[in-house]
Amino acid sequence: MIISIASGKGGTGKTTVALNLALSLPNIQLIDCDVEEPNLHLFLSPRVHRTFPVSLPVPGVDETRCTYCGKCAEVCRFNALAVVKSQILIFPELCHGCGGCTLLCPERAIRETPREIGVIQEGSHNGISFVQGILNVGEPMPTPIIREAKKLIDRRKTVILDCSPGASCPVVEAVRGSDFCLLVTENTPFGLNDLELAVEMVRALGIPLGVFLNRSDLGDRKLKEYCEKEKIPLLAELPHDRRIAEVYSRGDLVVEKIPEYRDLFRQLFQKMEKIVSDRSRDGLERNL
Repeated sequence: MIISIASGKGGTGKTTVALNLALSLPNIQLIDCDVEEPNLHLFLSPRVHRTFPVSLPVPGVDETRCTYCGKCAEVCRFNALAVVKSQILIFPELCHGCGGCTLLCPERAIRETPREIGVIQEGSHNGISFVQGILNVGEPMPTPIIREAKKLIDRRKTVILDCSPGASCPVVEAVRGSDFCLLVTENTPFGLNDLELAVEMVRALGIPLGVFLNRSDLGDRKLKEYCEKEKIPLLAELPHDRRIAEVYSRGDLVVEKIPEYRDLFRQLFQKMEKIVSDRSRDGLERNL
């Protein structure tokens, strides 16, 4: 089963949930899809076995063959090329590597060359298979790194994807294709507002979802009322426990330092597994 851990906003405890869920279960692959700011490695200190680059193919123009017809610029929806009189301007940071300009150039004057935008690292920690993507500083597009990281998904394991916060393209890319999405939130007005946005995103992708409420004993009941109204299962609640903050601030692992919380994460997984199983069975019965 592939579980994506997402949140409408930053600071809700998404990484804490992903990390401690992974540490509470056997046969886990943990993938850090927050490639702009990966941080799981800070807690796991995994042994890295392999690092390889991620590149995008960007166009280069042979101006001895180019007639400056402008078709390459016309087809590029990202404005990565511009034809100015007898000169072609290329903006590599805008290029998405789609290859459209190369295919449509009537003079075959365009050749693609790879441009490195980041790396993927594979490693392990105490039996946990670990993958993380790292986007180079200054690069604007994290989605190609996320796609490459997800190519390493091992379906023989329970896969946990730690996504970036928000509901933008990197989050959509990370969540897409998962069997279940767990949305981590908090009992604040901002938490509720951004949870609503994240719920819309996951529902548009057609993925079953549930909510993990962090610091659940703070705030009011508005978030719970929203979940009840929208029929979103509230799968687990983590109280505001000073011990958790102290463990986290030291860079330690919660379920190892406070082992009574391990059962909470195991029960959380069982609930997610049941929802996915029930959904699959219902879909099979409808097809029959």
